This record gives sequence, C-alpha cells and structure tokens, in this order.
Amino acid sequence: MLNKLIDLLKGQPKESAEQIYLREQNIQFDPELGPIVDGCVLNQLSARLEYFSNRKLDNFNNLRKLFEITPQINEKIDLEIASQRFVERLGNNAENLAELKAAIQKLNAYFVQFQRNL
Repeated sequence: MLNKLIDLLKGQPKESAEQIYLREQNIQFDPELGPIVDGCVLNQLSARLEYFSNRKLDNFNNLRKLFEITPQINEKIDLEIASQRFVERLGNNAENLAELKAAIQKLNAYFVQFQRNL
C-alpha cells in the first residue's frame, strides 16, 4: 500500500515556481477570456481600464504595457477614491476600485517575477 502511494506521488510532475505562484495568487490565463484574478475576468472591466489608462489600454492581455502605465492608473484610482467622486457610468466605488488595484498589482508582480525578461 505504501509503495503504491509513493509510486503515485512520483508520477505527478512537480509544479514550477510560476505554477505555484499562479495557484497561490489565484491567477489564471484563459486564451479567450484573458487574465482571471480571484475569479474576476478582468477583461470584463475593460471600460474601467480604458478610462484609468487614458485610453492607452483597452484590455488586460498586454502585461508589459499594463506594468508600464500602472503608476498612472494607480494615481487616477487613488484620486477618485480620495475625492469620493466616482465615475457613475463605470459603476465605480471605493471597494471595486481597491479590488481592481489589487488585481493589477498581482498581475504586475507576476509579470516582474516571470515574464519581464522573456
């Protein structure tokens, strides 16, 4: 019985550091939907991204570009939260903007660790 368990465990390939990171941070990349962070399909928030990036990005698929303009995005999000003047047509509020900012930060951390030098 013990040998069967050992053989079963040996047969499973070990996860790479990248796979472990993606699993722990709850990040998935779907070929059709794009990045999914904490169960949220980020490309469904493309109108928000377009607004906060001043139309430089319209989806979350280009991690390099997202990384480059994140300071601008964060600044606009922080300003909107601080002023409590939310863009109603986008359905913005303090909670969903904080979630958006956290999701972008997770994608940026992934990009820096695993994609930046590719």
